[in-house]
Amino acid sequence: MARSAPTVPYKPQPGEIPTNPGVYRFRDRDGRVLYVGKAKNLRARLSNYFAPLHTLHERTRRMVMTAASVEWTVVATDVDSLQLEYQWIKEFDPPFNVRYKDDKSYPFMAITLADEAPRVIVTRNRRIPGAKYFGPYPKVWAVHDTIDLMIKVFPIRTCSDSSYKKAMATGRPCFPGQIGRCGGPCSMKVTIEEHRAIVDDFIAFMSGGDQRFTRELTARMREASAAMDYEAAAVYRDRLQSIDAVLNRSALVLAADTDADLFGIAEDELAATVQHFVIRGGRVRGVRATTIEKELDITGGELVDQVLQRTYGNAAGADIPKQVLVPAMPDDAADLEEWLRGRRGKAVTIQIAQRGRKADLMRTATLNAQQALMLHKTRRTSDYVARSQALTDLQEALDLVEAPLRIECFDVSHLSGTNVVASMVVFEDGLPRKDQYRSFGVAETTDDTDSLYQVLTRRLAYLDRPEENEPDAAPDPTADGEVVTERRRPRFAYRPQLLVVDGGKPQVEAAARALRDAGHEEIALCGIAKRLEEVWLPGEEYPVILPRTSEALYLLQRLRDEAHRFAITHQRKRRRRDIQSVLAEVPGLGEARIKALLRHFGSVSALKKATPEEIAELPGVGPKLASAIHTHLAQPAAALSDAS
Repeated sequence: MARSAPTVPYKPQPGEIPTNPGVYRFRDRDGRVLYVGKAKNLRARLSNYFAPLHTLHERTRRMVMTAASVEWTVVATDVDSLQLEYQWIKEFDPPFNVRYKDDKSYPFMAITLADEAPRVIVTRNRRIPGAKYFGPYPKVWAVHDTIDLMIKVFPIRTCSDSSYKKAMATGRPCFPGQIGRCGGPCSMKVTIEEHRAIVDDFIAFMSGGDQRFTRELTARMREASAAMDYEAAAVYRDRLQSIDAVLNRSALVLAADTDADLFGIAEDELAATVQHFVIRGGRVRGVRATTIEKELDITGGELVDQVLQRTYGNAAGADIPKQVLVPAMPDDAADLEEWLRGRRGKAVTIQIAQRGRKADLMRTATLNAQQALMLHKTRRTSDYVARSQALTDLQEALDLVEAPLRIECFDVSHLSGTNVVASMVVFEDGLPRKDQYRSFGVAETTDDTDSLYQVLTRRLAYLDRPEENEPDAAPDPTADGEVVTERRRPRFAYRPQLLVVDGGKPQVEAAARALRDAGHEEIALCGIAKRLEEVWLPGEEYPVILPRTSEALYLLQRLRDEAHRFAITHQRKRRRRDIQSVLAEVPGLGEARIKALLRHFGSVSALKKATPEEIAELPGVGPKLASAIHTHLAQPAAALSDAS
């Protein structure tokens, strides 16, 4: 169907693409499916991919240039396109679609309803025929503890199938039944029909119907107590305590009649993490964490669309709740609701958690997702195999003679153009060397590129003065091992194999000029731009786009983020010292009172706005001193209006 074109040879001719809803596939020269997408209007959607190449997102351009053909399938409705997209993504696992990786294989509680006498087990297998699942649980012991408590209230079968068959054939109770650990018919205490009724109660309780059982057991306990049947009352009391213990493991977070799934998402340009909270009967009954690797640039709504398809594509109708809470609404939310309604057999609504307890829970899930994303990135760069692979990938991607065993990364930070500082962080063998971090103050500068040039010139000058590479005394690190003040003779122990700057082409060219002027062009150089995670090389018109799975890209991200963090930290400490030095000029105001003032008012901005009477309310600060502080801060020379 494709014809030649000057830029993309397989670009379809105008009018060839229908305007119907459908699903499209990009393939490479070997026929491998690279990307699957859906569209309400195929012509409008695909035309976006064949816009001028320089207007495309870098990763989209790479996908379009890698592909050799595009094909599409027209469907009757938008819901059909959603279903077909999900099927094809599962079938072909396209490398440019988002890819999922569960943090672990989570344990579930399962009730084997297809058995003659259903039993409760702990399993990671989600394909047991006819089984009813609860969870997932974060730890195996959490499932076992819950089962131990539950069978005290609802004594159902726990023994193995072989033990059950032997007991039923011989008429002797199974061993777990003999010690009170199995309540199935094999224990010879109940019939198969009676056991099935207990199993139904077990499932009803775990599905959220806990209030009914609490009321019934409380009423029976009181009746037994009134009848002076204290032994039976004690049994009901113990069961109530077990129910309370189960409920206390999952606090009531929403209304008691709420059945919902809540998705908290944290993402950067390359990856995302999802925290899926399973809420039944208002309680969090299960939590699942998923890591997603992205290749193309997609919006938050598109990511939610993919997450919901993946979560519910193979789910049983009973596992789909009536409410799905998401951080961003997908464009085809109505189609997704119809698709979920068809799978569940009942209405399903997709909503954004905007206020109240749902919003609070969404913030909790999002915070967990952010921590999981940070941990995911940290693990990839701290693992020995990953570090080795990262250095090898960097060597190949940047065409270096040797692997960059020592990398220095620089970042410039300022406050509205003032108080300019720069940071240098050092990684050796892929790990941070915090004892060799350095910070620089920049007195006069025109912009970030000029600041970067000045800092690199100062750092590179030490390569030509080996006698000054060592300080007169060992540096004094802080509690976390960082050196935050510039020494007269900073220890630049080794020549770096690679310099990395935070920024794109302008910053890289400024750094390249510093290397040329210093006579050290043998040192490799690159920059990493934040917005698109592009890697820029000096003199190149286009950036290097590293694959999303590249360990090298994760290492560069870690370097860039660490340099930015260190620069911001140093700037804040300098500002704090500057603020304290200004306040120290007030007669009678010592260090302890300065700290007390800043702690009480929270910032210098708030302190400046305070009246002398409000300042005098602080213990140890009288009216005269309060007036002196107010007058001093009101002077234009203080210039503290932007400080905090």
